[in-house]
Amino acid sequence: MPQLGKILITIGVILVIAGLIVYFTGNRLGWLGHLPGDIRIEKGNFRFYFPITTMILISVILTFIIWIVRKLF
Repeated sequence: MPQLGKILITIGVILVIAGLIVYFTGNRLGWLGHLPGDIRIEKGNFRFYFPITTMILISVILTFIIWIVRKLF
């Protein structure tokens, strides 16, 4: 059970850091979510948005970061 606590604390710290980055960068990350390949449908009162390219990019970056951390430790 102590291992689960460490994992939850680590996830919390990562979320706080991500939140601070988004908060302080403001409009500089405006391109994120508007990449080619992101699906956006707007018709009248209906809006559908599926940022597939953005999700793939974030997944690749996080995978690379996790791979580097695992190699270092």
